[in-house]
Amino acid sequence: MDTQTQEKINSWLEGPYDDATKHEIRNLEQKDSKSLEDAFSKNLTFGTGGMRGLMGVGTNRLNIYTIRSATKGLANYLNTLPTDNEPHTVVIGYDSRINSKTFAEEAAKVLAANKIHVYLTNDLRPTPFVSFTCRHKHASAAIMITASHNPPEYNGYKVYWSDGAQVIAPHDTGIVSEVAKINDPAAIETTSLNHPFIKYLTIDDDNAYLKELSELQTNKEESKIHGSELKILYSNLHGTGITLLPKALENWGFTNIFYVEEQKMPDGTFPNAKSPNPENKDTLALGLKQMEKENFDLFLATDPDADRIGISLLHNGKPQILDGNQIAAIFLSYIAENLTLNQKMPENGAFVTTIVTTPLLQKIAKSYQKPCFEVLTGFKYIGEKIRQWETISDGYQFLFGAEESHGYLFGTYARDKDAIISSCLAAEIALHLKKQNKTLIDYLYTIYKTYGIHREKQLSITFNQGEQETIQELIEKLRKNPPQKLLNTKIIQIDDHQTHISLNTLTNETTKLHLPTSNVLVYYLEDESKLIIRPSGTEPKIKIYAMATLKNASNIEDGIKACNQKLENLLSALKNTHLN
Repeated sequence: MDTQTQEKINSWLEGPYDDATKHEIRNLEQKDSKSLEDAFSKNLTFGTGGMRGLMGVGTNRLNIYTIRSATKGLANYLNTLPTDNEPHTVVIGYDSRINSKTFAEEAAKVLAANKIHVYLTNDLRPTPFVSFTCRHKHASAAIMITASHNPPEYNGYKVYWSDGAQVIAPHDTGIVSEVAKINDPAAIETTSLNHPFIKYLTIDDDNAYLKELSELQTNKEESKIHGSELKILYSNLHGTGITLLPKALENWGFTNIFYVEEQKMPDGTFPNAKSPNPENKDTLALGLKQMEKENFDLFLATDPDADRIGISLLHNGKPQILDGNQIAAIFLSYIAENLTLNQKMPENGAFVTTIVTTPLLQKIAKSYQKPCFEVLTGFKYIGEKIRQWETISDGYQFLFGAEESHGYLFGTYARDKDAIISSCLAAEIALHLKKQNKTLIDYLYTIYKTYGIHREKQLSITFNQGEQETIQELIEKLRKNPPQKLLNTKIIQIDDHQTHISLNTLTNETTKLHLPTSNVLVYYLEDESKLIIRPSGTEPKIKIYAMATLKNASNIEDGIKACNQKLENLLSALKNTHLN
């Protein structure tokens, strides 16, 4: 163990830290020195959406001391900024995870001690509610305690800025800089929860959020009259969605709602959803079985903080799970179609997606003469786009944003992905199709017939904690020695978002990329296939996204099989030849 790490450990053992923390350090010294070393080897830093990691003792873990440090850094940074003679205010929410409520309360007590006013949720609430409430309360910032869909041993600390979007530069680096100045987390001053600067949010705030969602309904008459005809199954995967999603659906006219009872109780151990991610088929197994047995029209599942959604349905009597790109295509197509039919499509309307999301979205948007802008991975960049457009007189009007990892935002009431509005939108579309004896799969196939079959697949190569150097070495190996072909198909363009250079491999000409710096490589193949490679911002993984297209397929289902096989082959070729 290096000297600096050992000094950190000693400072926690000898300093004014609580007895339980010291006991756990001594226990790890005896039984798991490797974990102890990792727990103190570095300090948690902000990633794609804040700070996320394992819970436990140490500077590299989530605990009351690292929460206090992060919050003190935020407080110090806020207190350097002007406020128009009003005190700074921060909204704080939390999910159902272990320690989430405790961490939220610790953050509130630190902020109040630093003369910053706090609005604290009086119970667990979804992430998008916190984003909305930050805007609704005209707060300077917001904090959400969540680790989204990560396993039970994780938690996280997401910071939002005054516009309700996740914090980005220069504010993220400003906060981190202030955190780095804190040498003694145990000495950070806190108050009690009954401090006058700490107030609790009420049902009025819930209703304000729900009202905003209701105003976005695009087919009110049909949903109000026929909404009860749609039989909906819902699972909150032991998370926060249960607090607001059923009421949101009811407000839209969807009252025929049932639950996956085994997953309904909020529980940070996720006893019946061990990997609480609505992208995982195993996580949905209980609901899929219930959907098929009881003949539900729609099965909705939301992750623990209710910002991501999973959508499943019965098609020809068989359960079908929609992936994140398919949901995005269905949503964007429906929104564009409805706005156009109802003559409500703004002249300056625009859509936003990410570089790892299906290019099908751009083709759909183009058919309605509207742009679909690409941003880097992470919904904070979609939020940033909305803010940029709002600050210029001739900016675009944001309509819908999507990322392939099951995150969507319709409207601008919030600035983060929202599984609540996504559930309402999914129900409205499913009902509209049901009235025509169609399903979401039928609608997706219609999209494929119009724009070509588009299929996508992701591969994550997982490493052990602490193997970040290995990940970087593999990415650098690709950067310096990129493949020229994959599956005997030429790579005709390489975008490197680290160097901001796009290389045309056929002419050897380069152009400049204008997205922010990010360790992302994009390969464009001659047959319109596409590969994106990036390290995860929150986990020790390399993520590879593959995309394949087939135009004018004589049979949609056969075309889908051909595209799916192409994706498997592309991912295998890249992994086995260039990432081992």
